[in-house]
Amino acid sequence: MQTAIPRRVALGAALLAAATALAGSPMPSAFAAPAPVSVIVNTRAGLATVPTTALGVNHAIWDTTLGSDAVSDLLSGAGVRMMRYPGGSYADIYHWETHTAPGGYVAPNTDFDTFMSGVKRAGGEPMIIANYGTGTAEEAAGWVKYANITKKYGAKYWTIGNENYGNGHYGSAWEADNRDDKSPAGYANEVIAYSTAMKAIDPTIKVGAVLTMPGNWPDGIVGTGDTASWNQTVLSIAGPHIDFADVHWYPGGGNAAEGLTRTEHIGDAVYLLQKQIDTYAGANAGRIKISMTETNVEHGRNTQPGALFLADAYSGLLANGVFTVQWWNVHNGMGPVTEVAGQTDYHDYGLLSSGNCNEDNTVCQPPLNTPFAPYHALKLLSSFVQPGDQMVRAGTNNALVAAHAARRPNGDLTVLLLNKDPENAQEVDIDYRGYTPSSAAPTVLTYANGGTAISTAGSASTLPPYSLTLLTLKPAAAASTAPKAPGQPTVSEVTDRSATISWPAASGAAKYEVYRANGAVSEQLGETGGTSFTVRNLQPGRRYTVNVLARDASGNQSWSSVPLTFTTGAPATSSCKVKFANTNDWGNGYVAAVDITNTSANPINNWTLDFTWPTTWQSVSGGWSATWTQTGTAVKVTGDGPIAANGGTASIGFVGSYSGPNVPPTTFTLNGSVCAAG
Repeated sequence: MQTAIPRRVALGAALLAAATALAGSPMPSAFAAPAPVSVIVNTRAGLATVPTTALGVNHAIWDTTLGSDAVSDLLSGAGVRMMRYPGGSYADIYHWETHTAPGGYVAPNTDFDTFMSGVKRAGGEPMIIANYGTGTAEEAAGWVKYANITKKYGAKYWTIGNENYGNGHYGSAWEADNRDDKSPAGYANEVIAYSTAMKAIDPTIKVGAVLTMPGNWPDGIVGTGDTASWNQTVLSIAGPHIDFADVHWYPGGGNAAEGLTRTEHIGDAVYLLQKQIDTYAGANAGRIKISMTETNVEHGRNTQPGALFLADAYSGLLANGVFTVQWWNVHNGMGPVTEVAGQTDYHDYGLLSSGNCNEDNTVCQPPLNTPFAPYHALKLLSSFVQPGDQMVRAGTNNALVAAHAARRPNGDLTVLLLNKDPENAQEVDIDYRGYTPSSAAPTVLTYANGGTAISTAGSASTLPPYSLTLLTLKPAAAASTAPKAPGQPTVSEVTDRSATISWPAASGAAKYEVYRANGAVSEQLGETGGTSFTVRNLQPGRRYTVNVLARDASGNQSWSSVPLTFTTGAPATSSCKVKFANTNDWGNGYVAAVDITNTSANPINNWTLDFTWPTTWQSVSGGWSATWTQTGTAVKVTGDGPIAANGGTASIGFVGSYSGPNVPPTTFTLNGSVCAAG
């Protein structure tokens, strides 16, 4: 994180209030207590498995305590197992061999060996940023040699630069880049050179390239002289030479409440990023993983909004398969002082207090290394998810209450509940699907607003205002000899109405059950004794997420497979075709061209085109050559003229707006008929 840059985000407090009102249960009378929030925890809908690298933070070379025992012990106590160095944009001016950063401040005792000493003490592993902006591939290769050959540190993860799209190519410049070619193609070609040189020294390392998070600037923008966006260009050129995509996410928001709604974007953003990787990165693109190496909030960074966002964002990203999430950062320093929900917020990106004061010494932070609220959230998170746990789907019927869950190899189930309401407690009623808890009361940990530590005195059914509550449950029966979970499902023969799901056989399985995730609920699509199943009666242009579970001859059910997500297409043939194209994107809006072709033998004199936005943060701002209306997420377009038979085309267009990941519509209906893709 560096100087302010355009983060295109705007949901509005009114939207949050509306979402909350819709999600809440109506009161039957003025004197009746509100119904409890309904929480569903569904172990049949497995998500990603938690890796050892899951919980991470950033270290920066301007932090004098970077490698100190006190800081390492605090990070170890919070479960941190991955630490990034040398810190944001400083990475693109930092020369590791001389331990200098021309134009920036380098604090004493922050060299690479000191950093690695702290990583070792904390029981973690490093992620290192090679200097792209003012460095060379040879310099990066020398760092690999020193780290892994000379010192035998075994540093596995290396990224090429920091936020290199911020080099001025798209108009905003904060990232150092002394190359003449500042285009995404220029960066991609250098990534190949870096990766080749670095892996020649140690072929076991993993190399990451910098991409943009879908829905965040400059995602979707095509720069001057380019033919495609940053992500498409970098992946198309450098994809075969990288092992992971490195993204940052500062979702912003006009206030604390609005910022806490941004976690709703995670599923669609990761889906779009993975789709870009699969589409553009070439053969074997499935090996490319995703790292989230910087994230934080705009409002309430040191107080409960920061804690709530951290827990919600880490959980959501890990559930979607991101292999590490890293907070920005450990220490950062004071900004404008405000009060958030009764607590002093120093507008400090750090997990720990820097112990400094404002310019006139009228306001000072707590003593050095005092944990801020996000630190306590991270510590609670380390009790929620541990390496080897499988995250499972959970959800609620109230926008102000978030739920996440994970299943342990020993059969335990952990449930993380977040109350984002700063004023009101929330009663919850939890429905466990595919899991029977023991009759013993769950272990409860709570971190409440203003707390200086995690409490063991919380309630399993009442969530205090602005709080994080963790439940740990034991299973009703000891682990049985159930079959192993099926392996990663794959999909083939996808049409508009069907798809074939296949999976590796599971040891001990007599049959398999295929489930579709519908929110937090699983709907069984069918069962089979084989290792493939064709799902029929699907809807065109719909995204589906499925899991496979195995049962043995005694009826014992396995854990869930990891999920498979696929999208059905448009019909192969129809009486109409629709071509949709984003012709000019500027980061929170775009111009779309829509061509409607009549492939039937009869002219269409009066026509209506219908489509639905995949998300609630997309809209039509205005259109032409037709009458455009939108109700909720549904868009209706009424034609101004006839469309001739046998290939006649009506060309229309609109200006689209978005404040999150811009997922394109995939299905269009003309006068009730689903159209083929144009």
